[in-house]
Amino acid sequence: MHRLWVAALPTLLWGCGAWAQDKTLDEIARYRAQLQDGNPAELWEARGEDVWKQKRGPKKASLEQCDLGKGPGVVKGAYAELPRYFADAGRVMDLESRLVHCMGTRQGIPHAEAAGRVFGSGSKRSDIEALTAWITSESKGVVMNVSLDHPQVKQAYNLGEKMFFFRGGPHDFACATCHGESGKRIRLQDLPNLTEKKGAQLGYTTWPAYRVSQGELRTFQWRLNDCFRQQRFPDLVFGSELSIALTTYLAYNANGAAFNAPAIKR
Repeated sequence: MHRLWVAALPTLLWGCGAWAQDKTLDEIARYRAQLQDGNPAELWEARGEDVWKQKRGPKKASLEQCDLGKGPGVVKGAYAELPRYFADAGRVMDLESRLVHCMGTRQGIPHAEAAGRVFGSGSKRSDIEALTAWITSESKGVVMNVSLDHPQVKQAYNLGEKMFFFRGGPHDFACATCHGESGKRIRLQDLPNLTEKKGAQLGYTTWPAYRVSQGELRTFQWRLNDCFRQQRFPDLVFGSELSIALTTYLAYNANGAAFNAPAIKR
């Protein structure tokens, strides 16, 4: 009997471990479901709509005629088709870089002022977070439909894919190190497998998000920059070609899913 018990012990331990793992995942899911009630992101959304309509900057103009890709002033559903190529800027843009562009061209606000505090918090937070919260909320429920028809968008996608799998830094990390396999988790945080359709859709369509642990609304550019920080890479330059390329890769891979942000996360 003793030998039988010893032989069966690994199987029993594995079963206990699997049960504990499933129970932990169930508790995490329940915790996240509870968080969804009363998302503070609504405060950022209200402020963002107000900022969109304010006449500001040297030109004393609002952003109400800013073209986000569906025509001047059209916000509904715009985020579900970004990033995209903008002929007036001659480049591919995501929402945040497009907003900075419009703040410069329509309102005369210098780039350094418009983008200078995008990763800040508290009194140092910028208007980009609020604008992003409101504009993305106007695409809630809209199916992601990023197009690669323009050659520059296709080029951005290809560059973003290379970036996703590029290994570097002191730990030889890549985006794929954390997000290239299923079933991974850091503490209470599930790590979606962004190389699979379901994981890519879940990972992209729930940003921007209100971070409970920080008490702030965080944008997708912030999320990418934070990943770079954890990889011990140099800071990701806000609105840079590389940041938009990686966003294009992830956004396109989320096509077919209903957008569901601003969300709320731990």
